[in-house]
Amino acid sequence: MTRTDAAAAEKYWAYVGTYTNSKESPSEGIYLLEFDAATGALTPKGAAAGAANPSYLAVHPGGKTLYAVNEVGEFEGEESGSVTAFALDAATGALTQLNQQSSKGAIPCHLAVDPTGKLVVAANYAGGSVVGLPIGPDGSLKPASAYIKHHGKSVDPARQTAPFAHSATFDLTGSRVLVADLGIDQVLVYDVDPAAGALTPLDPPGVKISPGSGPRHLAWHPSGKHAYVINELKNTVTVLEYDAEAGTLKVIQTVSTLPGDFDGTSHCAAISVHPSGNFVYGSNRGHDSLAVFTVDPATGTLTPSGWTPTGGKNPRDFAIDPTGRWLLAENQDSDSILVFKIDQATGALTATGEPVSIPKPVCVRFVARPTY
Repeated sequence: MTRTDAAAAEKYWAYVGTYTNSKESPSEGIYLLEFDAATGALTPKGAAAGAANPSYLAVHPGGKTLYAVNEVGEFEGEESGSVTAFALDAATGALTQLNQQSSKGAIPCHLAVDPTGKLVVAANYAGGSVVGLPIGPDGSLKPASAYIKHHGKSVDPARQTAPFAHSATFDLTGSRVLVADLGIDQVLVYDVDPAAGALTPLDPPGVKISPGSGPRHLAWHPSGKHAYVINELKNTVTVLEYDAEAGTLKVIQTVSTLPGDFDGTSHCAAISVHPSGNFVYGSNRGHDSLAVFTVDPATGTLTPSGWTPTGGKNPRDFAIDPTGRWLLAENQDSDSILVFKIDQATGALTATGEPVSIPKPVCVRFVARPTY
């Protein structure tokens, strides 16, 4: 879907990845909601598919398949998680499972689909590894074609005793994928050959983030010249300058996600860039807020402009809708999603309506509903 198509569309399906292993608020798997981009209204439509801990989701660029990590530690008797493929009916929102494949590592916690629609890349948190899964003609997944294990550790004695790959994000060309590893304080860069299903480490392999930071998720500026990495352990965002030709990254700024007078316990989670490229948002779990930054158009650097409470506990992730008018915050420990209106001039967030109840929500992915 082009940006013009996204801006013109008003009705979307919103798919919600959740955790199913909670006794307090059991989830069935992936949930479906209807989202009206004209009004910001969010309407639950029930469970769309049963799945084990389908925390993070990714939609095929063709819009007919959805992929979910299964964030578990065992699959088919092996120490591994899995990735599940679902056929997606954009007319009804229905999901039908196609198949599952091993992620070749335990606790897969994030995934992405390459822009050509030929390869899924997933990050395995436990053991710190990245896996490539080729996509068949019908959208189903083939067995792993690439697997790379990270090595090393960093300075935090509790959280950085080994690699912990936390996200996989393609650059805007689709020719490389960047993997943020919390355990070794690095963002690693891999060349991608989607047709062959190959991942090849670059030399140098990526960029080092300040020791003890714990890089978690990454988001791109629309220009493709800068990437923003949110660091879970130090509650910071690191701004990276990207040389697309060489595939190299350079740290140019690090800024806190928390107000200066906050002295409690908090850990960052997710980051996103507004489609305009003018604003960056990051979620704080503990402070339970969304940090708002304005972007310098010349340098890509950030200036904090405020903090907005998410209306719940532990905002693990959030999603900006394709029109750029709304932001949906997923409060995992409050079993709720709250919609915010985005001020297009300042990036400020204003809560709208009442929270929508969804058990243990993690992430949201949008698919445009067809109009006839």
